[in-house]
Amino acid sequence: MLLTVARIGRAHGLRGEVGLDLRTDAPDERLATGSVLATDRAGLGSLTVTSTRIQQGRWYVTFAEVRDRTEAEGLRGVALLAEEDTSDDDDAWYPHELAGLRAEHVDGRLLGEVVGLEHLPAHDVLVLREPDGARTLVPFVRAIVPVVDVAGGRVVLDPPGGLLASDAANLVVSDETSGPAGESDDRADDEGV
Repeated sequence: MLLTVARIGRAHGLRGEVGLDLRTDAPDERLATGSVLATDRAGLGSLTVTSTRIQQGRWYVTFAEVRDRTEAEGLRGVALLAEEDTSDDDDAWYPHELAGLRAEHVDGRLLGEVVGLEHLPAHDVLVLREPDGARTLVPFVRAIVPVVDVAGGRVVLDPPGGLLASDAANLVVSDETSGPAGESDDRADDEGV
């Protein structure tokens, strides 16, 4: 199976260099000089890495098949793909392994289904579809997702209050109010306030 290693960003300079939006934890291995990466654009074919550099935390590469800025600009948005590696890492999963897993609360309640994984700047988030259809982003960190059981078809969540859309009905704003935000408290009218 082919996995996205990076997405090509803007052209940089005049000689065909491009910035990358990384999607791999091992860019040194995946983007090593001489690496040949498939692309997701029909008719483009593979690209061969001729050089890499890092500037202010951002990766820049040049490809043998790209000679100038004009060609580099034409690559913007193209995904660079590589074959899936087998991993001995117990806490590393590919997005396709997580999609479709049942999401359960630590107390056993069904919370929904994992429909994807998004890469955000701070950390990855699981995309959860709750039973009522609400889409919720759940930080993919051990404190909130303590168990990932791909073989068992489930993830276990220990979400803080208010993270899930379904928590809105049980939200306590203060001792005097509870329920979904925006609901009025009729007791104030009864007490002559």
